[in-house]
Parts: sequence; structure tokens; C-alpha cells
Amino acid sequence: MDDIPDTFDSRIEWPHCASISLIRDQSNCGACWAFGAVEAMSDRICIASAGRVRVNISSQDLVSCSDLGGCGGGNPASAWQYWVDSGLVTGDLYGSGGCMPYSVKPGHHGEPYLPTPACNRTCQSGYPKSYREDKHFGMEAYLVDSNVEAIQNDILDNGPVEAGFRVYADFFSYESGVYIQHCQDYKGGHAIKLLGWGTENGTPYWLAANSWNATWGDKGYFKIRRGFNECGIESYVIAGLPRL
Repeated sequence: MDDIPDTFDSRIEWPHCASISLIRDQSNCGACWAFGAVEAMSDRICIASAGRVRVNISSQDLVSCSDLGGCGGGNPASAWQYWVDSGLVTGDLYGSGGCMPYSVKPGHHGEPYLPTPACNRTCQSGYPKSYREDKHFGMEAYLVDSNVEAIQNDILDNGPVEAGFRVYADFFSYESGVYIQHCQDYKGGHAIKLLGWGTENGTPYWLAANSWNATWGDKGYFKIRRGFNECGIESYVIAGLPRL
């Protein structure tokens, strides 16, 4: 615990891993469970390989081909276990590169959700590998202990993690500062990527990346109060290690 810094930002610690700074857009598909997972998986592959393997793991593959809930919502822990058991291919943002980029057009958020895109286990035209050849696997998946120091140590050792929390109506209008829940209008569960921490104006916070595109919040990021289990942010933290 004495070695935990007061401030930490994975983007600064591992600047050679561009995936850490990528803000994705799930659009009007209830797939936060998948997005938080593939974002952290991508980061951890780069970190564990010391930058030798730099990929964006495909949200499309996980959403469409895992049969874990798709755009209707799913369990983050199941997403990480699927990475271990079945592997996931690469895929960038909508209209971009990789084997299987995201197919849902950006710019729309919230319900009603679109139907889950169909699973097509082939890479896009021109990609140099087959779907099977492009698979990246996890070595293990695990829940992180529900306390601040355990979460911090796991991020320090291995990179960003996925966390689930409760969303209330005032979260949607977040723009800056440290989010603390003041509204009782509960909207549902959400999953995001935790990549660091710090203190702002005396309030400790977690630094998180959302998947509502870079126009939301603070350029796609937000800070949420740390150490108080704000909205359950410290209760359900999931991660895993890549198989290299």
C-alpha cells in the first residue's frame, strides 16, 4: 500500500499503448458490458507484451458472436471468461480497420436499443488474416477484490480494469469534476473502464473512460468519487490476463 501513488493515469504510464486513449461509441446498443471489457483487454495485451502487440479487440465479435446478451445487456464477467475460452478477433471503430470493426453507426445513444447485429465469423474484405487466425485469447479472468487498494494495485500491475456501477439521471449530464450522486432517479446498470485515480479539490476520484463517444462528458472520460463505493463503483471490478 505504501507504493501506491497519489495520482495515476494509465495513458501516461504506458504512452506506447494507443488503445488506452481510445474512446469508443456503443451507440444505441446496450453493450456497455462488452465495451468495457474489450477496451481493457486491448490495453492489457499491449501492456503485457511491452508494446509488441498493439490491437483493438473487437466489440463487434463479443457483442454478436458470444451469445451473452448482445445489445440487450450482458454480464461483464462472462465477457472476460469468453475471451479465455473462445478468444476474440480485432476490430476498430465503425467503418475502420481490424478483422471485425463495429457495425453500429455512431451518434445515437440510449433506448430503444437496436437488435444485436448478426454474427458473421469472417474478417472484413482485404484483411490479411482469417477469423480464426486473428483470435486473441485471455489466459485467465478474475474478479478484483472490492476495496480501493486491491483495485489500484491491479491497475498498477496489469493495466485498466472494467467496473460496473449504478447510473442515476444526473450522470447523463456530467461534463467535468468529480461525479457524486445527488439524484435518486435510478436508470440502470452500466459498465466502463477504470484507468487511473487522483484527487481534485480535496475529493479522491477514479478516472474512467465511457463508451458514449468523445462528445460526452470530459472528452469521453469522467471522474467518480473514490473510496466511498460511489454508485457501487468499487463493488464489481473485473479483469483478466492475456495469453501471449
